[in-house]
Amino acid sequence: MFELRLVQGSLLKKVLESIKDLVNDANFDCSSTGFSLQAMDSSHVALVALLLRSEGFEHYRCDRNLTMGMNLGNMAKMLKCAGNDDIITIKADDGTDTVTFMFESPSQDKISDFEMKLMAIDSEHLGIPEAEYEAIIRMPSAEFARICKDLSSIGDTVVISVTKEGVKFSTRGDIGAANIVCRQNATVDKPEEATIIEMQEPVTLTFALRYMNSFTKATPLAEQVTISMSSELPVVVEYKVAEMGYIRFYLAPKIEEEEEEVAPHVQIKPKAETKSKTEAKPKVQKPKVEDELMEVIKVEEESKHLATDSKPKDEPQLLEDPKQEEESKPELEIRFKASTNGGMEVMDVE
Repeated sequence: MFELRLVQGSLLKKVLESIKDLVNDANFDCSSTGFSLQAMDSSHVALVALLLRSEGFEHYRCDRNLTMGMNLGNMAKMLKCAGNDDIITIKADDGTDTVTFMFESPSQDKISDFEMKLMAIDSEHLGIPEAEYEAIIRMPSAEFARICKDLSSIGDTVVISVTKEGVKFSTRGDIGAANIVCRQNATVDKPEEATIIEMQEPVTLTFALRYMNSFTKATPLAEQVTISMSSELPVVVEYKVAEMGYIRFYLAPKIEEEEEEVAPHVQIKPKAETKSKTEAKPKVQKPKVEDELMEVIKVEEESKHLATDSKPKDEPQLLEDPKQEEESKPELEIRFKASTNGGMEVMDVE
């Protein structure tokens, strides 16, 4: 038996709105520690990880670990039927293929329940190790959303550079270029409006803006966003979910195409040159000598055929085999010299 009760029903609605466009189908893992989700987008470029700890719910019960496969678009439709102030309860029994959503108004004068079918979804749970990042930026989530939206009107990618001066967001497109610099500002009156940069080494990475704009749909969940960057790791964009958990987006950086195109050109050229050289040698030496040898062999074979019908094709077969051709060359050269010195006379050398 699994059951959770969330007083702030709007919180769960915001979570679904932030991830339903990035991931279509996903498994929710229910355990004694909390309610979690981990899924990748269809292109396997971005990953979303959600954790809502059990102590953050008004009531939480999970008798044994349970996995519920849901279509996030359908789940979002169910949650839209709940008011922003409604209390949301989710129930699922062991061995059943349905999940029940119950919405209660604050005054308890209206109770609605909706049942949704579960799905069997094959997915791998990726172990995400804890890592130390070279640069960590904490800034207002609304400001980060505004920057991503503004830059997407100019270009398709954003270059994020973290230095001692601050963090720079830049893009370039057909109509021009744009650069936005945010300097560290920790002395503001409101902590949620502060921009804090922790940097061990300067970092510069490039990302697709359409994914960044998708991540910013989680802006209503938290006033601050944390961006963790390292040169050899995906960027992590994290939003806190009240005091009960977090939602994290992982995005792989874009790699310059020019660097990828160098290797094939280097590998192809030596192979082409080697083939042309090895094929050129036999083609140069064969025509003149071999044509005359074949004439001598033809005359010799006709004389042999008149005498006896045995072994009519032995000598041509030797010439067709490259390995045996080298062994027969001394014998053929003797015949050729003999025929040259004696006109049309052919020496029969066994």
